[in-house]
Amino acid sequence: SFFNLLTNSKAEAENYPFCTIDPNQGRVAVPDERFTKLCELFQPRKRTPAFLQITDIAGLVEGAHEGKGLGNAFLSHIGAVDAVYHLCRGFDREDVAHVEGTVDPVRDLEIIAQELRLKDLGYVEGRLAVLHKKPRSDPAAKIEYETMKKARDFLASGAGDIRCGEWTDGEINALNPHLLLTAKPAIYILNVSKEEYLRDCYRYLSDVEEYVKEAEKGAASPVLP
Repeated sequence: SFFNLLTNSKAEAENYPFCTIDPNQGRVAVPDERFTKLCELFQPRKRTPAFLQITDIAGLVEGAHEGKGLGNAFLSHIGAVDAVYHLCRGFDREDVAHVEGTVDPVRDLEIIAQELRLKDLGYVEGRLAVLHKKPRSDPAAKIEYETMKKARDFLASGAGDIRCGEWTDGEINALNPHLLLTAKPAIYILNVSKEEYLRDCYRYLSDVEEYVKEAEKGAASPVLP
């Protein structure tokens, strides 16, 4: 439903788990007053605004990093995007199923975060095995190896997502080509009922905000109801 709202699409949105298997994709023009003003001034023959491409990816279940619940496919889809909207359920309705059986957005976010970290950890460990065979005389390989070791230890310790760690410019340059899932910027969206939205009073919002504040180490990652 959120994807359809953003993109004015009619993607399937049904009341059963894994309704979305293959990702839905849509493009949305980015409003920009500067672009509009320039078009008014210069009257170009063709007007091409900036577009945001949005990919609708199904939710992850516990064990996704090992392939449970079509997890490997879903995680590969996440790897292809530049940033992530975490849309979590924050409304109670008995007629709308939840894969975990109960509504608890913080639990759901914790499951997603853990699965993304475990997938990254598996990737980093695999990369380290490859780098271990390369000669240490290669400066670039040496920097990448040391950075991957630091990333492995960071993820294994449960310290948080890669984007929340402290990295030097050289380490960031070594990390960027790998497109780690937990390095991507994140925005958190709480899917609430119409009644709560109209009252501007949300049962689960404060819990989600507290979780995000702790998980993001105080970084400015907004929570939108």
